[in-house]
Amino acid sequence: MEVQKQEIRQLCSKFMLTGMGVKLDGIVNDAEKNGIGFMEFALKLLKSEAEHRQQKDEAKRMKAAGLPRSNDLEHYDPEKNGLRTERLAQLRELNWMDQLFNMVLMGPSGTGKTHLAAGLCRDAVKAGYKAYFRSMDEIINTLRTKDFVKSQMLEYNRLTKANMLVLDDIMLFPLEKNMAVAFFNFINHVYESTSIVVTTNKKPTEWAKMLEDEVIATALLDRLLFKCEVVNLTGESFRLQNRKTFFET
Repeated sequence: MEVQKQEIRQLCSKFMLTGMGVKLDGIVNDAEKNGIGFMEFALKLLKSEAEHRQQKDEAKRMKAAGLPRSNDLEHYDPEKNGLRTERLAQLRELNWMDQLFNMVLMGPSGTGKTHLAAGLCRDAVKAGYKAYFRSMDEIINTLRTKDFVKSQMLEYNRLTKANMLVLDDIMLFPLEKNMAVAFFNFINHVYESTSIVVTTNKKPTEWAKMLEDEVIATALLDRLLFKCEVVNLTGESFRLQNRKTFFET
């Protein structure tokens, strides 16, 4: 029996059936104990492989998503920031993604914009979507270097195929004219096939100052807001409310 098991494991390794090889002992023991038939035995083996591949694929997509540390919405309290619990539940269903709606999360610093955006991105990854979380700086760096850095071109191609793309802290700093144009071209390329989630503490009317070009700002907003839900978050800064000190109190 052990010789046969070892041979099966070797064949599993050869044919890259890792999940099947790992679960083999447990499934064989269960079959011997409960006397399951050949069909059920084969089904259990195949299901173990399918489950393993699904978990491996999710872990790979979760790593590529680039999520910040705070990204779980299970303990997120939306009421503190003026968002109704029922509305959060509706957002987490992700039906708006299938309809290619965008979302703009607005509000002062510390009101949970990044946490909410990261949580929705995490939900999308777990639901099987290609979803990525990137700061505005990361996006601009990719656009600036993609033509002569191979890894950045791979990143650019990955982002253009996203189902969801979170752009964190958009318009926090002014953009040079050439980068404003590059950013507009990127959004123009993806907005018809990707749900874009934006976090910002700037009103849309202030974007022209950040881009130093009212025409580009207007064209950019036209694409982002065409099919879009604007969520205004309020309240005091979580970080200031929970400020830590190294002095003894």
